[in-house]
Amino acid sequence: MMTSIPFPHPSPLHSATRIWPVFIPFAGCPNRCVFCAQDKQTGRDVVRLEAVLEELVRDLGEAQAAGRGPYELAFFGGTFTALPHGFPEKFLSDIDRFRKSGLIIKTRCSTRPDRVTVKKLLNLKSQGLDMVELGVQSFDDAALEAAGRGYSGVVARQGCAAVRDAGLELGIQLMPGLPGDRSGVFRFDVEEAARLAPDNVRLYPCLVIRGTELEKIWRGGGYEPWPLERAVEELTWAVGRFWRAGIPVIRMGVAPEEALEENILAGPWHPALGQSVRARALLDHIRKKASELGRSPRELLVPRKFSGELFGHARELALCYQDLGFAPRKIRFHDSDKFVLS
Repeated sequence: MMTSIPFPHPSPLHSATRIWPVFIPFAGCPNRCVFCAQDKQTGRDVVRLEAVLEELVRDLGEAQAAGRGPYELAFFGGTFTALPHGFPEKFLSDIDRFRKSGLIIKTRCSTRPDRVTVKKLLNLKSQGLDMVELGVQSFDDAALEAAGRGYSGVVARQGCAAVRDAGLELGIQLMPGLPGDRSGVFRFDVEEAARLAPDNVRLYPCLVIRGTELEKIWRGGGYEPWPLERAVEELTWAVGRFWRAGIPVIRMGVAPEEALEENILAGPWHPALGQSVRARALLDHIRKKASELGRSPRELLVPRKFSGELFGHARELALCYQDLGFAPRKIRFHDSDKFVLS
């Protein structure tokens, strides 16, 4: 029987650098997927890449002159590796001086797994690209076809392999609850992603957003999105699986942008989805540790920096901790980096 069990937070360490986002909605995309609403997610419609580049270089110059930074530059919303007219190279070339000055310490992009080759990625790496996040969405052929992705699960795996073969960091984005979803598909996707050992993962439950093809399918009765309760349950399992594999989950659900919120018609959206899921995954971990004590727990010491996460959104897990044997007086916050069960 153990007297106490010290343990760190189960989430793998992830360096957090301020993100400088560059939005290029729909740019380079070969088609629009049934769920896609990048204009509403980013607050920008189709853009002129020349104007985006000019604005980026100007704003980076102002930030450097003001002594701000450092930043991680991230290209979102389009298919970066398929931008026309050599724009991937133009972007990287024009920001090179900001990398050399230390204002930009990392550059990453989002793209599709069917728009990467080792040759292309090696070229972009030589010009300063550090990481590629692949919008895999699923490894299941039926879900990919129903979502209009235009590639198979095999191609999704090949895209991940190409990023690794080019010596770049790999991020994988999954979208649970796609059209074509069936029982077990998301857990299969999570296991596949974990097997590929990416440097991070993002999880975006599928939503019905006004103006998308999915809205038409939903209104016609051809699609039923996940309820919020199921999304929370499945994401909690997924986060625990990724944590055990040493893979950080850096985002759950879309950011709460006003332009997006007013256009969400259906699906598991909540402004505190990530907080709720992380708190539940942490609770599962603490419950497992408590079972290792071999007796009823007397006290739980919690690192102070996790005081806002422990009980979840609006203290939704307070009763769960009481059921586990932790009345309020049995939980104390301290300045250590580790949890301690005794």
